Amino acid sequence: MRALLFDAFGELPYVAEVAVPEPEPGGVVVAVEATGLCRSDWHAWQGHDDDIRDLPHVPGHEFAGVVHAVGAGVDQVVVGDRVVVPFVCGCGTCAVCRAGGSHVCPDQWQPGFNGPGSFAEYVAVPRADANVVPLPGQVSADVAAGLGCRFATAYRGVVDVARVREGERVVVLGCGGVGLAAVMVAAAQGAEVVAVDIAEAALELAVDAGATHTVDAAERDTVEAVRGLWPHGADVAVDALGSVQTARAATFTLRTHGRHLQIGLLPPAVVQDRATVPMHVVIARELRVLGSHGMPAVDYPRMLQDVATGRLTPERLISRRITLEEAPAALAAMDTGTTPGVTIIRP
Repeated sequence: MRALLFDAFGELPYVAEVAVPEPEPGGVVVAVEATGLCRSDWHAWQGHDDDIRDLPHVPGHEFAGVVHAVGAGVDQVVVGDRVVVPFVCGCGTCAVCRAGGSHVCPDQWQPGFNGPGSFAEYVAVPRADANVVPLPGQVSADVAAGLGCRFATAYRGVVDVARVREGERVVVLGCGGVGLAAVMVAAAQGAEVVAVDIAEAALELAVDAGATHTVDAAERDTVEAVRGLWPHGADVAVDALGSVQTARAATFTLRTHGRHLQIGLLPPAVVQDRATVPMHVVIARELRVLGSHGMPAVDYPRMLQDVATGRLTPERLISRRITLEEAPAALAAMDTGTTPGVTIIRP
């Protein structure tokens, strides 16, 4: 099969022929119809994730496709099923998984990190009965591929962690894939949403996703702009990018008793021991700082239902579709912010 690989962190990936994986007991192999290109893939390629130990490596963690092969002991999945897979797969048996937290399972497996990922024609998925989610007929593979990480992370973060309610004021910093998803989900919850980014095209997509106001952070101070709209501050601030600057700014936009939702990654290589969230503000305003990391497989049907019924329309966030051969250049450009919206790779 064709797959995208990199031999060293930061070295430009390439497409090569590799062996088609075999399903392990309890696992399946999925023929990848579509896979999303995410900033987390860029972090993986740059060596910011300690889970990647074996090189060359196949990245990719957001995908949808058709079950190609099934290993022994799988009961809930059959060949030919259309499926999507969370980017964090739990063991399915520990206390955390049994409590509905497979996305934070201590023995978790992540495609494209712990093992070969979805920038390939086929990808192996372990523990299929606990992690593989059937796709409704109304949801395309392209849309589903964008749900696996960014949209699911934003959905759970906004709905279940920050618990955004109708009439609340929400500011979203960073309008990449996860930020645009957060804007869309918060707007669907009935919130008034300010979208913040440095790219005009990203802000235009944010308005289409439901933002009521935008702030060009390249031209205006984010905190001053938000406070100009809402003098008492936002109810919820979402750092959807993951940087020292956005994490700090998000906190300063909040009202007393506001909620800071951190879903943009802040790996040690990016933070470099610098203070991110200003704790003196957290204390003085009695803020709540909330982290959110993905979504468990058991919660996917609720999100998929919202997509299938049209309450959420993530297809509007897809800005381009590319081939596997075009993916190396697209991955290398992930840190430039030159292509807003969600990029889908069709292997």
